[in-house]
Amino acid sequence: MLILAIESSCDDTAAAVLQDDRTVLSNVISSQYDVHGPFGGIVPELASRRHIESIWPVVAEALDRAKIGLDRIDLIAATQGPGLVGSLLVGFTFAKGLAMVRNIPCVGVDHMTGHLLSVFLGSRHPAFPYIALIVSGGNTSIHKVTDRRTFECLGRTRDDAAGEAFDKVAKLLDLGYPGGPVISRLADRGNPRAIAFPRAWLDHNSLDFSFSGLKTSVVNHVNTCRQKSEPLNIADICASFQEAVVEVLVAKTIRAALEQDINTIVIGGGVSSNQRLREAMQKRCSAGQLNFFSPEPIFCTDNAAMIGLAGYHHYLHGSTIVPDTDVYSRSPRH
Repeated sequence: MLILAIESSCDDTAAAVLQDDRTVLSNVISSQYDVHGPFGGIVPELASRRHIESIWPVVAEALDRAKIGLDRIDLIAATQGPGLVGSLLVGFTFAKGLAMVRNIPCVGVDHMTGHLLSVFLGSRHPAFPYIALIVSGGNTSIHKVTDRRTFECLGRTRDDAAGEAFDKVAKLLDLGYPGGPVISRLADRGNPRAIAFPRAWLDHNSLDFSFSGLKTSVVNHVNTCRQKSEPLNIADICASFQEAVVEVLVAKTIRAALEQDINTIVIGGGVSSNQRLREAMQKRCSAGQLNFFSPEPIFCTDNAAMIGLAGYHHYLHGSTIVPDTDVYSRSPRH
């Protein structure tokens, strides 16, 4: 079965062509950094407008790279939610319209499901069940994944997602957008123990996250330095901030695995490509004799290949949409 997949939940317009759930024939991603960079974050209205401009060229490029004509596509899968409603509507409506014109089935896919299964796009596949940490600009959560369609949310962020905190700290430090990659690069030059930023462990045994207090602590540190006319050591700030985020992410994910008596951990989402997070998680998993899996970086960020993979399994279980099926902004996975 040949699948055309479309992803437009936030600020990336993406399309992919897959052969069943085994082979990615093409995976095209068009980012909007040039649009949102001057604002230090995503402007929803501008994002949806760029999606409208990009959707057909991106789909056409995905088909061209796969050397597949539209007449050979058997199934269309598109992100239904969660995300920015304006952005979602562009990709989802395009997918529904194309499916109606071509008279082929269409499935709506939860963006979180795509991240939870994205590890299967690589060469190394985990066995079920596994614990998945999904960490991105819009989501930070821990899930128990029993099979390709059964997920249980064990913990989630109560305020800012980790990726959102990275972006806000980068904006505070005038480092540009997106914040994750530049903070990670600068952190390599800094001392992760230079500044004692707080770790929000929350209630006893809680698997939830909170990064708003950490963000505020960085703001207070920067303001104090400026008021005292002290120089800012940007590398130390980035390293100490990153370490505070990573330490909590890793510790709570490991605890979830131990509590659920599961010996496999998977990470996904844009922030999961952070090298420090990968190193710390691998180290803790090795020490605890746990199996660790992570997608290739290209499949960590928002991409359509993961939507096609999840959509294929939705279709096998008879889950298709009708013309008036709508998008949603919040995930039922939470």
